[in-house]
Amino acid sequence: MDESQAASSEPVLDTKHDGKYAREQMSSFTIALISAVCIFGGVLLGLLLQNLLPDHHLSNDSKETVKLGAGMIATLSALVLGLLVSSSKNSFDTMNAEITQGAAKIIYLDRLLADYGPETKADRELLRRNTTAGIEVIWPESKTEASGMSAFERMNGMETLQIKLHELTPASDLQRQMLQQAQQTCTELRQSRWLLIEQAQNILPKPFMVMLLFWLTALHISFGLFAPRNAMVVIVLLICALSVSGAIFLILEMNHPMSGLIKVSSAPMLKALQHLGQ
Repeated sequence: MDESQAASSEPVLDTKHDGKYAREQMSSFTIALISAVCIFGGVLLGLLLQNLLPDHHLSNDSKETVKLGAGMIATLSALVLGLLVSSSKNSFDTMNAEITQGAAKIIYLDRLLADYGPETKADRELLRRNTTAGIEVIWPESKTEASGMSAFERMNGMETLQIKLHELTPASDLQRQMLQQAQQTCTELRQSRWLLIEQAQNILPKPFMVMLLFWLTALHISFGLFAPRNAMVVIVLLICALSVSGAIFLILEMNHPMSGLIKVSSAPMLKALQHLGQ
């Protein structure tokens, strides 16, 4: 991740976009909670239907047919959940790898500027300040309106640094080569920054989630329809509903690895910060 793009001045707060990101961060828990209520509600509905349906609807032949349909829905739901977990984990790992690569590029850029000469001292200090500000925005100690992806999007520190690099006048071929490499690294970091911003916009389609929740609810209705009416069965089915909702929560959280409870580690950037200016 390009942590060196912090604005040289305090960014103007955009409450519209801040609210958007806050809603996205809250939606994972909210959707998981709604899913748990709907799925366990299906269990209770199935238990209720035991008393309402005529006896011939609960015959052995009916049970076998319902179990056959439930097996098909269970297979389909498990397949979709597995694919979603795998896809979200891949997104999480990709983002984590990009942050690690960005941290390495920041260290490399600092070393290039150090090798260039003492005239880049101010540029190296700017790089360090920008990196520190980026860490505070993405991984704040306490959540504020000046943190999160919306604030990260408004930063322009790397652009400022690249402009300053263009103002340098190489005195030798060696300095000219190092300056070209530094400018190229700046360009790559700027590209990485916008890639992270665009990847953060990735969301699962609502109709898709609604259909998945419908499958899971219908499946648990079938569980409750023929289940014995005792506390142990209810508790087990409640645990099942919570487990499936937990999987949905993990999918939604890992799909937004730069925000929420499950977030990519700041360790690469903190390590990079330790090396800057040395």
